[in-house]
Amino acid sequence: MEKPIKSQLPISILSAGPSGHQLIVSLLSPCQSAVGLKCFFFFSVSAAVETQSTSSEEMVPSSPSPPPPPRVYKPCFVCQDKSSGYHYGVSSCEGCKGFFRRSIQKNMVYTCHRDKNCQINKVTRNRCQYCRLQKCFEVGMSKEAVRNDRNKKKKDVKEEVVLPESYELSGELEELVNKVSKAHQETFPSLCQLGKYTTNSSADHRVQLDLGLWDKFSELSTKCIIKIVEFAKRLPGFTTLTIADQITLLKSACLDILMLRICTRYTPEQDTMTFSDGLTLNRTQMHNAGFGPLTDLVFAFAGQLLPLEMDDTETGLLSAICLICGDRMDLEEPQKVDKLQEPLLEALKIYTRRRRPNKPHMFPRMLMKVTDLRGISTKGAERAITLKTEIPGPMPPLIREMLENPEAFEDSSDSGESAAAAPPAPPAIQAIKQEEKSTYDKSSKESNSKERAGLKTYNVTIE
Repeated sequence: MEKPIKSQLPISILSAGPSGHQLIVSLLSPCQSAVGLKCFFFFSVSAAVETQSTSSEEMVPSSPSPPPPPRVYKPCFVCQDKSSGYHYGVSSCEGCKGFFRRSIQKNMVYTCHRDKNCQINKVTRNRCQYCRLQKCFEVGMSKEAVRNDRNKKKKDVKEEVVLPESYELSGELEELVNKVSKAHQETFPSLCQLGKYTTNSSADHRVQLDLGLWDKFSELSTKCIIKIVEFAKRLPGFTTLTIADQITLLKSACLDILMLRICTRYTPEQDTMTFSDGLTLNRTQMHNAGFGPLTDLVFAFAGQLLPLEMDDTETGLLSAICLICGDRMDLEEPQKVDKLQEPLLEALKIYTRRRRPNKPHMFPRMLMKVTDLRGISTKGAERAITLKTEIPGPMPPLIREMLENPEAFEDSSDSGESAAAAPPAPPAIQAIKQEEKSTYDKSSKESNSKERAGLKTYNVTIE
């Protein structure tokens, strides 16, 4: 049966003027708490001294000598991380050893998107593959050593048994996962927690716009935006950013997270989606409520999420990664945003592989959804422009404020031109690509044709 929806929005929010960012600021301002997370890396290098004593006069029986101390190598010449030994001519860590080997064996050609002088250390080493490979050559890594090593392995008849990696979250990452998961669950109830109800309004045929459904949809969307702001404020480190950067990130990622959230409430058997108050609409009703030509694209994305079988924790982490992304335009402190995103990527990688030890390709497939969400959001901004001409009144103030974007919204409405094609994945995610793809080529051949790239690992540092 149809259930009327009553507005429960704070009067202060609904009555705020549309100019500037008053509504978003009013949501961000109260009771901010700066939550920080720090992960420290310690390593020490000690010199091993061996002594020998002999007697020229007589041999005196002595007690068995203690075992020699473990060998300690100089830090990795490429990234200064802890070295695992001498590889291809220099002291290097496992990560740089594997990166150099794959680059040479596959004849990889990389491109630097900056000035070909990127700093390479254990935190930044995966951000620019071109500069990392050049650093490998500069410190003395040998191509010939890689080729000889490969030929030697080919001669070995024994087939090596590859054991699955063991993934454990550190204490800091475990705490981060718990906080993000709790923030997501408390601002977005799962489908099984909702009491579904339906409406018969324009359920059978598509129309340009059903004003009754639009009123319900716009009110529910406003409530969802408020919950997304609440989710953001609970993420560790988010409120330590400047208010301007918080607003920029929220406005940039709001549509991404809205789409991700509604698509996790997709029921394929009925081809329906359910909102946070339980309102359940079929595909035709979603079209008539305002999605219009965006409808089939959104439902297709929802169908692509089903094989991933994401739980609330993974959805929360992916939402946080969409939100906290240092490549957004006009950020005051993009590097600080990048540092906040790195442990989120690391946490999702470890959590996903720990949950599915036999499906290592699931992590890169999840991260590729960030790119897909950006493409849908771009088309969503286009749809909002045309929707303004279809609704009888103004766009609800909070929705309008979140959608305001001088490049993708206002300029397009003036010129009549559609927004650009789907934007690329964020640099932090682009930087992950080739390394993970190479690692999991053998274990995920069936999915490689669908994956445009793989993903990288991160070292975790937050200040």
